Amino acid sequence: MISVNFSQKIANIMLWASALITIAILFIMVGHILLNGVEVIDLQFLLESPKNAGREGGILPMIVSSLYTTGLALIVAIPLGIGSAIYLTEYAVKSPLTKAIRYATETLSGIPSIVVGLFGYTFFVIYLGLGFCVLSAGLTLSIMALPIIMRTAEESVRTVPIGYREGSLALGASKWQTIRKVLLPSASPGIVTGIVLGMGRAIGETAAIMFVVGGGWRMPISPLSPAQPLTVHLYELFSAGIISTEIGYGTATVLLAMVLAITFTANWTMRRYIKKIMGE
Repeated sequence: MISVNFSQKIANIMLWASALITIAILFIMVGHILLNGVEVIDLQFLLESPKNAGREGGILPMIVSSLYTTGLALIVAIPLGIGSAIYLTEYAVKSPLTKAIRYATETLSGIPSIVVGLFGYTFFVIYLGLGFCVLSAGLTLSIMALPIIMRTAEESVRTVPIGYREGSLALGASKWQTIRKVLLPSASPGIVTGIVLGMGRAIGETAAIMFVVGGGWRMPISPLSPAQPLTVHLYELFSAGIISTEIGYGTATVLLAMVLAITFTANWTMRRYIKKIMGE
């Protein structure tokens, strides 16, 4: 008969092995991309437009396009996600409507990105007449980021101790003042985490926007300009056999660096904010 201590040791070994394998896979993937892409990156690569059908030049318009589309997506998704989370936790009562909202959110988070892209093409590009542009891509990406931000914000607001609400209301604060001055600052770490996760999914999406963003290598000026974000550019580089794979690895390296930089900046800003509100 297996003893309790032996089974506990086996469980610990399996958990540690699972964690180490996961980390190893991450390092192998990132390392492979960096080893092949770092040597391509220089100022010319970052500050110039593509030339010779993408075989030469840089990726500056693609970097701007990625930031542009992701920024528009967050502008739409953040207010809707946080507003919905506050409504569900602070105002709504248990009813078929709230169950339908949560069910719709869970379903929306599970819809394949290619289906979301098809919807964006049908609704934003054709029905609304926006055409292939940055705005259509941003609105489509907001659908991808919305359920992540909403669910994370809802759980973060829900975990704020009830005593915070009661203490604020007992001191004469209104419901909205309590939400704005007490609940949101207390739940801000989790909310920011959800925003970063939504941002990471938006900036890394290809299938959802390849039908709506248009194309071309020109710098996008207005929200109605066509564009080619890094993910779409990367797909085209590797899907066409005539294009240099070196440029593709360089583009992938820049995309990884952008995601890591955004995540690090958001976490650093959040830590400073927490220290400030805690008086440290």
